[in-house]
Amino acid sequence: MDTIKLTKELIKFKSISPSSEGSLEYLEQLLKNHKFECHLLEFGKQKVKNLYAVFKGGSGPNVCFAGHTDVVPPGDEDGWDSDPFTAVEKDGKIYGRGAVDMKSAIAAYVSAVINFLKNKNFKFNGSVSFLLTADEEGEAFYGTKKVVEWLEKNGIKLDFCLVGEPTNPLKLGEMVKIGRRGSLNGVVTVNGKQGHVAYPDLAKNPIDGVLKICDQLKIQLDKGSKAFQPSNLVITSIDVNNMVTNLIPKKASIKFNVRFNDNFSSKNLVKLLHDRLNKTGEDYDLEVKVSGESFFNFSEKLTKAVITSIKKVKKITPELSTTGGTSDARFISKLCPVIEFGLIGKTMHQVNENIKIQDIKDLNCIYLNFIENIFSDKFF
Repeated sequence: MDTIKLTKELIKFKSISPSSEGSLEYLEQLLKNHKFECHLLEFGKQKVKNLYAVFKGGSGPNVCFAGHTDVVPPGDEDGWDSDPFTAVEKDGKIYGRGAVDMKSAIAAYVSAVINFLKNKNFKFNGSVSFLLTADEEGEAFYGTKKVVEWLEKNGIKLDFCLVGEPTNPLKLGEMVKIGRRGSLNGVVTVNGKQGHVAYPDLAKNPIDGVLKICDQLKIQLDKGSKAFQPSNLVITSIDVNNMVTNLIPKKASIKFNVRFNDNFSSKNLVKLLHDRLNKTGEDYDLEVKVSGESFFNFSEKLTKAVITSIKKVKKITPELSTTGGTSDARFISKLCPVIEFGLIGKTMHQVNENIKIQDIKDLNCIYLNFIENIFSDKFF
């Protein structure tokens, strides 16, 4: 199977999150043609589409490749040199929305698996599966999270999972993600009493409380852990919405995000935040939304299979990292060890998103070698 041709086909689908726009249906039919058992799953009122497909070759482990066909909007289309949803080859690169994040990676591992299954000389005992969603770039309520619940409900076991998210900063093979920090978004509303600035004794200025609360929020959370960098809290906005200068406002708010390591669960992180805010003596309300817990679900076998494949194809040893944002690996980590490795993320979500054709081909070779490694008794 031609990886580059498949990449171009996938880019054609205007699959802006959370819409498949036919991308998952296309892959479903392709995989059915190669004797995969396919389940096109729909969740939520919007009937968000997801695909779980499996080829059962024996009683051995189920090795899953996961990812998403949905993309962010193209943004300023006038800034694009070509149609964002038409794959264009130029100067050894493919341009198009999703070329990096992450339709090329899907094409690379789908074609790698199909070519692997055609190899009659390789004794194959196990299952290869795909977990694909059209709801990753947005809220992700009805994507991989729901598929994981469906897998658990139906007693379907995954033994290892590789997520094809772009993980490399500058060159293919330099970084593998073996875990991710959790993410918590918070809003602190500081309550005061509205009044005239000429009579501050008759009012209570919430902005004074904002200053004290910011001091507490900026205290270091931890010094890191064995696998993770220190947790960090970033204040992203302070809002009063006061349009005049002679009015003490009633309320003020602070928005922030915490990227937290495995020293915390979201529950005990929220408790710590309340403890610090209570020290200020201010009247406040705290609202939080957890995008994902931190995870570090390490497997020596899985990691070795990926690293060895990268070394063989790219002749470099990747850094094992837990940096960066959240991904759907946070949901899959509840089922099995999970690792992330994909393309170079430099242009993802940008105008004129692009990736080198040679990088796609090399990624395809890495994925193929990975499958051979993970299913080889001699390798381990």
